[in-house]
Amino acid sequence: MDEAFTEIEDGETTWRFERSFLTSNWTCLWGRGCKGILTEPAAELGQGCCSVGAVLDGEDEAHLISALTATLEPARFQYHEEATRGGVFGDDARTSTRVIDGACIFLNRPDFAGGAGCALHLAALDLGDSPVGLKPSVCWQLPIHIDWQDNPDGTETATLRRWRRDDWGDEGETMAWCCTEGPEAYIGDEPVINSLAEELEEIVGTRVFIELRRRTTGEGDGPTTG
Repeated sequence: MDEAFTEIEDGETTWRFERSFLTSNWTCLWGRGCKGILTEPAAELGQGCCSVGAVLDGEDEAHLISALTATLEPARFQYHEEATRGGVFGDDARTSTRVIDGACIFLNRPDFAGGAGCALHLAALDLGDSPVGLKPSVCWQLPIHIDWQDNPDGTETATLRRWRRDDWGDEGETMAWCCTEGPEAYIGDEPVINSLAEELEEIVGTRVFIELRRRTTGEGDGPTTG
């Protein structure tokens, strides 16, 4: 067994979790020094990882994003007019969100009176809801990445780890900065197993998450003897 990973069986799926990531104090630096993913550091643009359109996870997610867009108010969605005119998808197959003025159409820019950041994220907060599940999955899961592998016996292995530069494909080669590289983003007040608990539980399910937390933090362990 690879000691760098914690393995948990869940029916036909074996989950493998990168221990050093879950126990690290990585935190999102959007709006507080994030350098973005362009070819040069550009914290002042406030784009974070939204400089490209979000790749959507199939037609169901595209339908969800379309439905949510219809609920967004112009006061909270900077590109509401453009979305009404040309839609929010980057292609007819609705595989990604549209890029406008150099970033995702849902990204309100720093000087927007209705609030900077993802319009879908802001709308969820306005309603008292969690943004998890109300944005493209690739957005709310970052920097969590999952590698899926089909096994010869019909089972599958899912390796959950931090994103790497090469996960961005060709764009990763030209990025001036990747937030999971270097020390800059590892300044959080708590480990990832706690700070991203909601995201992790949504991905792996409650039973696996409880066991993962127990193995990572010792929470739920009984008293030791001897």
